[in-house]
Amino acid sequence: MRAPDFWHKDNAIARLLAPLGAVYGWAVRRNLERAEEYRPAVPVICVGNIVAGGAGKTPVGISLARRLIAAGVKPHFLTRGYGGTEVGPRAVDLDRHDCARVGDEALLLAREAPTWVARWRPDGAVAAAQMGADVIIMDDGFQNGSIAKDLSLVVVDGEYGFGNGRTMPAGPCREPPDQGLARADAMVVIGEDKCGLAEMARAHDLPLLAARLAPDPDGAALKGRKVVAFAGIGRPEKFFATLKQCGARLTADHSFPDHHPFTRADIEALLAEAASNEAVLVTTAKDAVRLPADLKSRVTVLSVTLDWEDPSLLTPLLDRIGVRA
Repeated sequence: MRAPDFWHKDNAIARLLAPLGAVYGWAVRRNLERAEEYRPAVPVICVGNIVAGGAGKTPVGISLARRLIAAGVKPHFLTRGYGGTEVGPRAVDLDRHDCARVGDEALLLAREAPTWVARWRPDGAVAAAQMGADVIIMDDGFQNGSIAKDLSLVVVDGEYGFGNGRTMPAGPCREPPDQGLARADAMVVIGEDKCGLAEMARAHDLPLLAARLAPDPDGAALKGRKVVAFAGIGRPEKFFATLKQCGARLTADHSFPDHHPFTRADIEALLAEAASNEAVLVTTAKDAVRLPADLKSRVTVLSVTLDWEDPSLLTPLLDRIGVRA
């Protein structure tokens, strides 16, 4: 879905929907209170968020996995496989599985470390531990109470924050921000903090880990080139801004709903537009895994990497759960 404009700032529509939002937030709290948590045999790091979509959970998870692997730790990812049909528990096989089966995020994660898709997350945690995981990184699942979490990182976009602060459908939040932050162990803010997030973190006595998404070095090849850009992610405008930072000359940008299943017609139309503008067609790594296989080579992919402002701030958090990295 594409986030409504009123989710960003409070208005009459948001206030009208506020009672429904209150019910939604209460239901999340009740489900968490009633959940019977399964405690896996290895530590669990949850990389989650409070706002629906677009916070940057997957880059944070990938960055953590790379750090752990470099330290000799064996992380396994655990994801619900949003957008896919696989129930699991299933180990993602990049040679056999596509996004229709396991979802786009699972394919990105599996490039970095063993990845399990499981609708019932405890089953995936059992499988990961049995197959040699030293630690499980949950991609999303902060509002899911089926697994005990040893470390919960709440990822927040510095520019968007918690939107209007209301719970769906009145706003973008999966639960009231204060309710979620009370369960968190740290807040990860991606990009410049324009929403007073540092103050919120201090109010909840949470460490704040600042980071930014930087384009991979191959983004330099787009400098000065005309580009037709498209993205079906939580906040496509962030991707378009990154392209401009690379020096690309955007002749057009197209936003699709998050996790949009691109059809052949979608991509052929975009390729035709790019050709007519003598431009390069560019998308995100997350979108690229959802393109028709025979058209992928005709689309340029701009990947991003998470840069921590102070990576040492992660050390005490990982030490707390017995992970040395």
